[in-house]
Amino acid sequence: MKHFRTTMSTLYPANKCSRIGQRLYPSLLLPAIIPGKTIQTFFLMIGMITYIYPFALYGQQPSTAGQGHLSKSTISGKVMNEKRSAPVIYATVIIKDGAGKTMAASLTDQNGYFKIDSLPPANYVLEITYMGYQAYTQSLTVTGITVMLELGTLAMKEGTASLNEVVVTGEKSDLELKPDKKVYLIGKDILSQGGSAGDILNGIPSVAVEPGGAVRLRGNSNVTVLINGRRSGLTLGNVMTQIPAASIAKIEIITSPSARYDAAGSAGIINIVQKKNIREGLSGQARLVLGVPNDYNLNANLNYKTGKLNLFATLGGRYSDYVGLYTTKQTTAGITAASLSKVQHENRHDDGRLVYFGGDYCINPRNTFTLAFFRNATKDIDGTTLDYDFGSIGSDSSITRKGRSREVRSYNQLESNYTRTFDREGKKFTIDLQYDFWNSDKTWDLLTQKTFPLVSDLYPIRTTSIGASKDLAIQSDIVNPFKNRSILESGLKGENRSVSSDFKAEQRPDKDWVTFDNIDNKLNYNERIWSAYAQYRSKPGGFNYLLGLRYEWTQIGIRDRGGSFNKEKYYGRIFPTINLSYTMGKGSTLQMSYAKRINRPELWYLYPFNELTDFNAQFVGNPDLNPSYTNVIELALLREWDKFTFNPTVYAHFTTAPIEQYTYHNDKGTFITMPFNLDKESRYGVELSAIYDPVKCLTLNGQFGVYGFRQTGYYRETDFDFTYTSWNGRINIRVKLPWRSAFQARYDLQGPGNNAQRHTSAYHYLSSGLSKNVLRDKGTLILDGTNVLNSRKIRSVVTGENYLIDQTDNLNAARFRLSFSYKFTRKEGQVFRSRKEGNRD
Repeated sequence: MKHFRTTMSTLYPANKCSRIGQRLYPSLLLPAIIPGKTIQTFFLMIGMITYIYPFALYGQQPSTAGQGHLSKSTISGKVMNEKRSAPVIYATVIIKDGAGKTMAASLTDQNGYFKIDSLPPANYVLEITYMGYQAYTQSLTVTGITVMLELGTLAMKEGTASLNEVVVTGEKSDLELKPDKKVYLIGKDILSQGGSAGDILNGIPSVAVEPGGAVRLRGNSNVTVLINGRRSGLTLGNVMTQIPAASIAKIEIITSPSARYDAAGSAGIINIVQKKNIREGLSGQARLVLGVPNDYNLNANLNYKTGKLNLFATLGGRYSDYVGLYTTKQTTAGITAASLSKVQHENRHDDGRLVYFGGDYCINPRNTFTLAFFRNATKDIDGTTLDYDFGSIGSDSSITRKGRSREVRSYNQLESNYTRTFDREGKKFTIDLQYDFWNSDKTWDLLTQKTFPLVSDLYPIRTTSIGASKDLAIQSDIVNPFKNRSILESGLKGENRSVSSDFKAEQRPDKDWVTFDNIDNKLNYNERIWSAYAQYRSKPGGFNYLLGLRYEWTQIGIRDRGGSFNKEKYYGRIFPTINLSYTMGKGSTLQMSYAKRINRPELWYLYPFNELTDFNAQFVGNPDLNPSYTNVIELALLREWDKFTFNPTVYAHFTTAPIEQYTYHNDKGTFITMPFNLDKESRYGVELSAIYDPVKCLTLNGQFGVYGFRQTGYYRETDFDFTYTSWNGRINIRVKLPWRSAFQARYDLQGPGNNAQRHTSAYHYLSSGLSKNVLRDKGTLILDGTNVLNSRKIRSVVTGENYLIDQTDNLNAARFRLSFSYKFTRKEGQVFRSRKEGNRD
């Protein structure tokens, strides 16, 4: 059963109509399909929010107290693009006094024209901003003599300028070091352009995506993956293959998150931020991908902006095949000494259809509203052939099992957002509602034939698995800036999630199907999380600090509809965060951070029944699992020279009740794996990242990390005290070639991984790609290969008191793709579709 969990925690855009509606995956509330009690609870919360922030719903006018009867003036002007002489529409025009206080504000109209009335005599600063352009500033003196002050045409330059942060520019990506995260701007990475979000993540230092879709950060799988700051079912497992790489603007690596983020994920947070075009008219990009093995992908991102309305849409289709090979050798000792050799060939087919559309409506310069809908429908068909050779004292046998599974999934998300801005620059109030609902229907048919010593057919087996989930979340945030460049942020959030699961296994000994091995499980899972946070940011001189507190209350209920099992858990905790940074002269920034995190057991880990997928090895959840808590400490340095950038990081994690897995051999001869809570775990590590641009046409970057852990605990007569150290590395090279082409190659190495029961061998793989710009740079052709040497094979050995399991997995063989993309924007360029980005940076 798939486990999708969606929440809302993110940052919202700046106070302009042109910056709103920035996300790829959407939501809106449909009260008609939500339980009544849930509706009442959430609207009660809205009432509380409105009571706490009443000023958010009303406009504010600049104060005119004490100005007497002085003559006031009106200023006007026209804002134009410097190169193209086109009007800059809906740019923000702000008038500030000598102390930096905002006195008046306006937006440019369809012709780039603006007018601000009733300015008393004084010295002012005119500031004009628009995403995708450099800020324009001009000093003004209003004497009161001239009633109308015409400024004429004001030219704005395209491009962006980042303030109060260190930016390192390279050919592959830009690196921004901020007080609470690292930001990798996805630019000209050839190896990811024709792929998916998973391909991009594999190109980020410290991040690894396993063949099955699991994401690891610094070798730790307790990482939370967000899309535009939100949890989404699209971030789990192989579903990320549905997110086209072309739609991604940047990846944020948040190893010590601030209080505004959910406290989940002890390893940290990976936030995938989408693109959004901001130019007037119709713009977008279409991409076609052809691959071997079969890998066909067609997607288009569209944006139409006019006046107060901004419409956006993403359409996509995918048709992919995967070839997998798994080999296993098992031996058991004692009275029932035996051996097993298993070879599994897998041919998996996935296809999917993605549709996303929505719109932003600028009610007036201070109020905006966004609605959007997203749907991702997939169908997976897996065919497997398993050959078993059994050996025991005086008896050998062989069987062949052929299985075929079919799973149909539908993930839907509805979203709405209201944003209110104020005269004070940077002050903002937002309310978000998000409703996610998904369902999954899977069948599995298994035919078994004994091939030695005699040929005979065994009873057929089939399973059915039906799952569904509903997730409703509401969040409100407010940002209050102060004159001393400080910012106070606070917010409330509530989430209610309900999951149902039915799983049944049947066998047919004659004409009728009967329940197999008593496997007929029906489960309801309910989860509620309520949270509140506040954090304060300030920048005195070269010192930047961010202090925060977050409180989360969790209620979890598990109920077996068969009446044999019920479980409830309640827990609450305060999560403090500290983020400090100091600029040490030109090109050097030192950072230190602390955060307390929580790792809640996933539903799959709590599920108390086994789901039959392999007679030889099965996974069973543990409903007695408790959450684990981690204290995260990190120290990082970013040092930039002319052509070289160096970024060393030292970190330590101290965890209580970490979750580990235990494997044992039951009395039926089946290997059962289940999770449990250890006592303690300490993780520590050092990372070294570097970017080197020796010449204009060549970029080199690499990363090397050493990390280790110490675990203590005892479970079912097995001592889990263990200490281990491992490493990982990555080398990337990108070369600009003549004729508007480029070449890129990346070599990844992953060191061995151990715990008290399992040893995983080191592995490596090579990826490379070649790109060529065509059609006056509006089109791009890319030929790339992943795992081109077919060396990404993961071998693991599990040992117990009387057994040994030696397994090698090669989930995805080498893949090669040819892609073509075409941009039909007026001019290449994009900004981020992360609604809260403007609030948080």
